[in-house]
Amino acid sequence: MELVATIPSQCVLGEGPVWDHRLSCLWFTDIQSAQLLRLDWPSAQLTRFDLPERLGSLGLTDDPALLVCAFASGFALYAPATGICQWLHKTQPHYRGIRMNDGRVDRKGRFWAGSMVEDRKLAAGEGGALYRLDGRAAPPEALRGGIAISNATSFAPDGSALYFTDTPTQEILRYPLDAASGAIGEPQVFAQLSGEAYPDGADVDAQGRVWNAEWGSGRVTAYNPDGSQFARIQLPVSQVTCPAFGGAQLDLLFVTSAREGLSGDQLAREPKAGDVFVYRPGVTGLPAPVWRG
Repeated sequence: MELVATIPSQCVLGEGPVWDHRLSCLWFTDIQSAQLLRLDWPSAQLTRFDLPERLGSLGLTDDPALLVCAFASGFALYAPATGICQWLHKTQPHYRGIRMNDGRVDRKGRFWAGSMVEDRKLAAGEGGALYRLDGRAAPPEALRGGIAISNATSFAPDGSALYFTDTPTQEILRYPLDAASGAIGEPQVFAQLSGEAYPDGADVDAQGRVWNAEWGSGRVTAYNPDGSQFARIQLPVSQVTCPAFGGAQLDLLFVTSAREGLSGDQLAREPKAGDVFVYRPGVTGLPAPVWRG
């Protein structure tokens, strides 16, 4: 795997990369800094936008000036150029130790995002949920509850499957997905991780392989549609968070990472923690779908 570039973003918790082919840029978030970042490519120019609250994940919309966002407290449309935030639905109107986290737009233009528990005492036994936001008017539908940390939200090329993980379980699940209605069936275990590898964000390539960032292990692993291993990238940082295909030919893999929670000694060993790594994986991805709400 060829390392093309390292972007010195130094995020506390870099996450949620999405390639926008219309603007030739990668959008991603530094969750704990409450910032949206835009990486123009191939110039590698990095622009930061301060946000009204922490942003867990985002998706493109049919208006290039607007992003659909899963902020900590709920769903909104956000215009980076103006800073205008149009709230759609609050999933956590009052913070009780749970915030929105990982998400992606599916092949039919619906935005899926899940929440996570970050303060167990405040959450008082309540878990996170996986939501599907179909449009502006209807509230998001909660499809699964009792989640500790939602991650790996991604979709088969034909829209027939949803990949998802509750990170502490170390299992990536594959849900059958009705592409027309957005309903999901009973899941099967797609990949089982072990040791210090915890499934984080994921993207799917044009051949249906799932590329998963494995937090704690310093790697991205690609799984064939049958769950067998296809490839692995070892990064110079331990806390890899999410990959996304991008570039003009969709032949690059952008991988975000995090510095959060690392000790001074660990940061000395991992000075690039929080940066974005750009690889040429030898395969191509798919265009990021657009939310049509």
